Amino acid sequence: MQQRKSVTQEYTNSVLLNGTLETPKWWPYLVSILLFFVLIGIGLFFVQIYYGLGVTGLSRPVYWGLYITTFVFWVGISHAGIMISAILRLTQAEWRRPVTRAAEILTIFSLLTALVFPLIHAGRTWRIIYWLLPFDFARGIWPNIRSPLFMDPIAIGTYLTGSTLFLFVALIPDLAVLRDRTTGLRKGFYTILAMGWRGNPRQWKMQVVGGILLSALMLPIFVSVHSIVSWDFAVTIGVEGWHSTIFAPYFVIGAVHSGVSAVVTMMALMRWGWGWNDFIRPEHFDALARLLTVVATAWLGFTFLELLFSLYGLDAPEIALREMQIFQYPWNMLFLLFLLTGFIIPVPMWLFKRVRTNIALMFWSSIMVNIGMWLERFLIIVPGLARKTPFVFTWEAYSPSWFEWYILFWSFCWVTLLMLLFSKVFPLVPLFEQKESEVFSDSVKIGRANVPTIFREEEE
Repeated sequence: MQQRKSVTQEYTNSVLLNGTLETPKWWPYLVSILLFFVLIGIGLFFVQIYYGLGVTGLSRPVYWGLYITTFVFWVGISHAGIMISAILRLTQAEWRRPVTRAAEILTIFSLLTALVFPLIHAGRTWRIIYWLLPFDFARGIWPNIRSPLFMDPIAIGTYLTGSTLFLFVALIPDLAVLRDRTTGLRKGFYTILAMGWRGNPRQWKMQVVGGILLSALMLPIFVSVHSIVSWDFAVTIGVEGWHSTIFAPYFVIGAVHSGVSAVVTMMALMRWGWGWNDFIRPEHFDALARLLTVVATAWLGFTFLELLFSLYGLDAPEIALREMQIFQYPWNMLFLLFLLTGFIIPVPMWLFKRVRTNIALMFWSSIMVNIGMWLERFLIIVPGLARKTPFVFTWEAYSPSWFEWYILFWSFCWVTLLMLLFSKVFPLVPLFEQKESEVFSDSVKIGRANVPTIFREEEE
């Protein structure tokens, strides 16, 4: 096991703030490239508004395609924040400390990205007013509460508000550090956000209690958000393959699988980009890989249960749909790729500690998982719509246009850009949690190895 380097508070502040108070050489170039791609995507969005959805590959009977697939994907990625931060905070898992901030940030930016895709999918974006707002009281026109465009923003908006508050409470001690190390306008900005934080015992107690309470309050929201997203499909009984009884837990466990994998990807990039080798260590990737192994196994079980339940009813159209997904080209190739990248290749790799502590292998395996999870969403949405009608002559395979592929690419550029801009204002690794870890850390000799451990002092 790699020996843990003991670090001082001064070293922690200087290293973890090198991305906020100082600009890495690569940062302006990467931001410029990402901004270029993002602006192109925004331009294409306005082109689509002008010409309509005819620029996409959507057509009868496939009206939900890449946009909705990507929407569900980013909502799933957002579950990493609460899974890693809230649950591990409640269970006092010490290895969470360098991971929590990245997971919380990823949650917020993933949700912001997910909220964009229903707007893009609507084609004429202003049409959403008809579903969301009571725009004409005189004629009794009210929101259509049965529409997913009404349910999803409420659930995701609540989740976004709670996640933002959750992140802000954890940021307050670090904002005070930035307040004391900056001057001018930045000092005034951090002074306002720090809310008079001085680090006295009463403030620390309130901060810890507030973090625990928010963690507990966010857990029901964490479960409900992706459940509601799954109900967008499950209540649509007119489409084969969508009305599964286990869609809610199936979507939740799949979201955790993809979200934790995305956190692994982000942690590897942070370690390489900012050189935080002393804070983001191989043992953190080891712990995340162990968690992913358990989650992936549970997700695979739900995957086969969903397939089994769909066949149990002996419904001929349902059986024909599953036959098409598994045995007919090109769906069978996508199904095989989805299983290979989502479970068959990465999970056996994570059974070996040498792989779990290899940052490069963890990075590529986490990307592989998210490719598989995106394909899973695609295979849920599109095949059922392709066979929606009983008339064979209306069945049509969906072929996304380059417009849709670029918007998918744009979403990743957009999230990465937001992450980099955030890193210039706030620290990506929580300072106070790192310092707390050092205060209570020690090592014990087990066999021939010195193993880092955590000792809690008993309160009098």
